[in-house]
Amino acid sequence: MAMILTCIDHVAIAVHDLDTAIAFYERAFGATVTHRETIEFDGVDEAMLQVADSYIQLLSATRDDSPVGKFLKKHGEGLHHVGYRVADCAAAFESMVSAGAIGIDPAPRPGVRGSTIAFMHPKGSFGTLIELVQE
Repeated sequence: MAMILTCIDHVAIAVHDLDTAIAFYERAFGATVTHRETIEFDGVDEAMLQVADSYIQLLSATRDDSPVGKFLKKHGEGLHHVGYRVADCAAAFESMVSAGAIGIDPAPRPGVRGSTIAFMHPKGSFGTLIELVQE
């Protein structure tokens, strides 16, 4: 089988206050936001900070009942998920399901920056929420 993952697209960190977190990354690392967006469907504000060919994605909830809102309430701030870049999201999704992973999304769907994404449940991937990202 050929390698399906092409690189780590991003590491997502859930935070209570997006502007405060952005300011910290600017002060601590000189990082700058390359993309910022509110995704109403997911109930999240996100900021992408580029690191070489990957990103740090800072996430804050716009609603308490959103996945990030529930995560913050249960776990507090911290690592939320890892995004893996793939050449073909549908093929990667099927490969993961065939290997025993559990899709949160029933199939790949549109993501930010014109990407195609699919989330995989932590219960089927050794406790890690995984996002597949096709650019």
